[in-house]
Formats: sequence, structure tokens, C-alpha cells
Amino acid sequence: MIPVIHVEQIAEYIGQEVTIQGWVYNRTHKGKLVFLLVRDGYGFVQCVAFQKDLPPEIFETLVHIPQESSVRISGVVRADKRAPGIPGGYEIGVTGLEVVQAVAEEYPISLKEHGVDFLLDRRHLWIRTQHQWATLRVRATIVAAIHEWLGEHGFIHMDTPILTPAAGEGTTTLFEVDYFGEPTYLAQTGQLYNEANIFAFGKVYCFGPTFRAEKSKTRRHLTEFWMVEPEAAFCDLDELMEIEEQFISHIVQRVLRDRAAELAVLGRDTQALEQVIPPFPRISYDEALEIITQIREETDDPALKKQLQITWGNDLGSPHETELTQRFAKPVFVYGYPTAAKAFYMEPWPGRPDVSKSVDLLAPEGYGEIIGGSERISDPDLLLQRIHEHGLPEEAFRWYIDLRKFGSVPHSGFGLGVERTVTWICGLDHIRETIPYPRTLKRVYP
Repeated sequence: MIPVIHVEQIAEYIGQEVTIQGWVYNRTHKGKLVFLLVRDGYGFVQCVAFQKDLPPEIFETLVHIPQESSVRISGVVRADKRAPGIPGGYEIGVTGLEVVQAVAEEYPISLKEHGVDFLLDRRHLWIRTQHQWATLRVRATIVAAIHEWLGEHGFIHMDTPILTPAAGEGTTTLFEVDYFGEPTYLAQTGQLYNEANIFAFGKVYCFGPTFRAEKSKTRRHLTEFWMVEPEAAFCDLDELMEIEEQFISHIVQRVLRDRAAELAVLGRDTQALEQVIPPFPRISYDEALEIITQIREETDDPALKKQLQITWGNDLGSPHETELTQRFAKPVFVYGYPTAAKAFYMEPWPGRPDVSKSVDLLAPEGYGEIIGGSERISDPDLLLQRIHEHGLPEEAFRWYIDLRKFGSVPHSGFGLGVERTVTWICGLDHIRETIPYPRTLKRVYP
């Protein structure tokens, strides 16, 4: 019996007859030869049909078979360095064909240039193309690496609610939902519930969709995105940064190991990624402002000068992070942000109540923040004070304050945005291609 294989296994079957099941990605007819590029979800392989080797009806079918028709193709595997594909260097000499479905109308996304809006309207088809396929394969490996590292380091996966009674980050970016006549909200974060979980399990993480009603059209924002949020008891800010750099390094090195072919499709410079090994540089918010001020003074670009304006107390924006990370070959930690610029639950810096024990990890090459984290407030009275200062409803957070009354300990955690991480590792210009079906300010279809 002829074995049915996936394209990614093809190197194991040189000289053997195999069957692949997939879809016609592209077709070229050259006289007595037909070249099909076939994809099967695991890769792309060139299938070469010689007229003399096939019954006339099969060859004629191959000559006219439309793009995206589904097929089963049998043939002998040959090594050929010139053969295109993912992985390249192999081809199949066709011996048999079964058409599962011949596409009856013109495929909407031909292999030519299309506008972004046109492609996003047909995202369900766009993901079949090589660039999108490669990006989402890298994403899947990043997700697998996340679970792998956290599981191996004692973090337990705990699910947290999607519907919540109050804000976790800020009240201006909440999606409100009618919950049987009562207002509730789509979760901005699972962190607060994770803080409850650590008092039962020590180290935990949640992983799921989060929602921010930000009216932003930048290349770095989605209204629905996926975030992994580890949290650890008896963990201070320094220990948190050590966890983050080991975690990120593992993710990057796993992608380099397992997705070299996909990174090549994307044209990614892997030398930059190979440098992502601990330790990462660490600078304070104050030092970051000094660097940004220097860059601003040295540039002759008036637009950049304006973009880099910042006063102490404000959070870093995308232009600041972009310019700052161009100065580092590795991800860089920026710690000690002003208390007023960060969330209510962050522990103040000893002796500097206007500074929080917070840290952002900024990806190099201008990509900016991929992780935000902090040491959390462990004193119930200070936490209640911060809740009032932020105008948040005390009643909704009573359970959260309880955590500080019954066995409180220093604890820390962070959130990593999957889509921003994919954008950086794949070397992409825009976040919208890093998730199968992006949700943005103006888009909820398909």
C-alpha cells in the first residue's frame, strides 16, 4: 500500500512512492510537462507530471486543474535542490491523481498583489497563502513553547473568567456586556484572578483572549488579542525579570529550531534572533528618558523631535520604544515607571512612592513592548487606597483585597502579548497578520 504522508516528512521517503492529500496552490503548464505546487497544511511541494508517464485523461486534468482544487496525488519522491517548496529541495514525480473537488469558479485570491482591505475581507482564504501560513505556523510554535517552558518550571495552567465585574487595567478601555440586566465587562486581563490562584498553587498562568476597547489604529494594537499571564508567590521584581528573560529566550530558540523554513519564507534575519539569550540589559525609566532626550537632541528630523517629546511621569509611547530599542541588540528591560503611569495594583518603589516596581520588556529592532509586569502591592490598606485614587468601585474588589489579609506575601507577574511577540519574531510590519482573524477598530468580519 502506498503510504499517505505529510509534506514535512518528505525527506524520509526519497525514492519511494507516496500519496499526499492537499490543495493546488499553483499550476504551470509547459508543453509535455505540468508543474503543480501543492500544499497540505504541513508544507508545500512541487509535483511534476510528464505526459508520457500518465494516461491522457489524467494529464489533461492536470493541465486545466484550477487553483485551490483539492486532490490526492501519488508519485515518487526525488531530491532536487532546484525544486521550490517548504521545505524546498524535493519534488514528486506524479504517477496518479484523484480530484476530490475541482473548483468551479475563479478563486478570489489569485497569486498576485491585492490590497490589504481586500485580503482582510477574505481572511478565511488569505491564510492559505505562503506568507500567512508561515506566520501562523510560527505563532503555533510560540504558543507551544510558552506552555512548554511554564510547565517545565512549575507553573500550573489555570483558566480565568472572560466576564468580569470590574476593570483590571483601566476603565476607559472596557467592553461592556449586558449580563442578565447587570453590566459586566469582557476581561482585560486574568491577572487579578491569578493572584488569588497563587495562594493555592504557588505559581500559575492563564492563557486566553483579552479585550481592550482602545480606539487605536496603530500597527501594534488589536481590540481582541491573546495574552499569557504567569504569576508567582514569593517573587520580587528582580526574580521576575530573570523569569522573563529565560522565558523569552526559550520561545525564540524553539522557533529558530523548529520553524527555520517558515522564517525563511518570511525573509526573517535569524542572526538578530540568535542573540536573544540571557542576560538582557536593564535600564531604569529615568535612564530611558535620558537616552530618549539625547536622541531627540541629536536628530535633525523635526517630526521625530516632536514624536519624542516626553515629560517625567508619562508612559513611554511607541516612538520612544522604537528609538530606544534600536540601541540594543537584545530585548531590554525598562523598570521603575512612574506610579501615575501604571495600574493601581503595582508595589511602590522603596523610598520613592511616585515610582512603581514595574517593568516592561521591549523587543529589539524597533518592535517595542512585548511584556508588561510588576511586583504587586501586598499591603491591604495601600491597595484600598490605590483603588480609591483610581476611582474604582471598592465593592467589586473586596475579594481582591481579601488576598492581602489572609497570608499576604510579596508576589509578581507579567503579561506577554502573543501577537506582538509573533510580529517581532517574524519581522512583520503590522500586527494584523499575526492572528487568524484580527479584530480591530473597524473590523469584526469575517
